[in-house]
Amino acid sequence: MEQNKNIDRFLNPEGKITQLPQKSSVRAAVLHYLAQKFEPERSYTEQEVNTICGEWHTFGDYFLLRRELVDYGLMCREANGSRYWRAEFE
Repeated sequence: MEQNKNIDRFLNPEGKITQLPQKSSVRAAVLHYLAQKFEPERSYTEQEVNTICGEWHTFGDYFLLRRELVDYGLMCREANGSRYWRAEFE
């Protein structure tokens, strides 16, 4: 999936997410952009996911980003939250 030009207005000049779009398709594109910051086939702790999400947004809600990544199927997690990993996508 190429970076959707619609997401540019939700990124600052450093490429950090400034807000989550309301429109579902654009929101999915922004979350896909964020998911690409995680390495495929690597496990992450919840704290590592929080840190990466924190580094790539400006609005101070990494909890929301982490939950949205899982809800949109871009990140997977163990039921107890002990391990996260990036879902397979192109």
